[in-house]
Amino acid sequence: MTRANKNRAQAARQTRQIPWLWIGLGIVALVFLGTLLFSATQTRPIEGIEIFPSVSAGHTDEAVTYAQTPPVGGEHNPVWQNCGIYDQPLRNENAVHSMEHGALWITYQPDLPADQVSQLQNLARGQRYVLLSPFEDLPSAIAASGWGAQIKMNNANDPRLPNFISTYQNGPFTPERGATCAGGLGTPLG
Repeated sequence: MTRANKNRAQAARQTRQIPWLWIGLGIVALVFLGTLLFSATQTRPIEGIEIFPSVSAGHTDEAVTYAQTPPVGGEHNPVWQNCGIYDQPLRNENAVHSMEHGALWITYQPDLPADQVSQLQNLARGQRYVLLSPFEDLPSAIAASGWGAQIKMNNANDPRLPNFISTYQNGPFTPERGATCAGGLGTPLG
């Protein structure tokens, strides 16, 4: 093969490689932009969330009057509530101790329709750090509370609820993040 033929063959190979290079760079750019867009949507504040900074903590055997209904933290019983699903109201002081360990407490009005209770149960099932129970005199149909954070909603279909769970279960304000949510008080249904 002559030198001119070798140069033409090499030029032809380079010409064929250029589209693949541009395609590869385009794919990398699309993945990068997709990651940026996904990250931006995940860091948006949850609409309607209430944040309660400087929530105190400490153990007491006494009944506690909490500033929020349901509570988002504060003094609590030395024994935590085992995480899981309950069909009866829980004692605030025990549930708050579980919240100190990173649990979320999802509460609902006792007369919430059965299909919505079932939907909440499905959402809570399998979560290591979630309490679910009815709550007397709840000011909204449903409330989700984590240490120092709360969101209220009127329907179990509310898309903010899964986002709240992923953000505040063992969330940023949790005093004893990752402490056990088992071996305490109560026998959950699931």
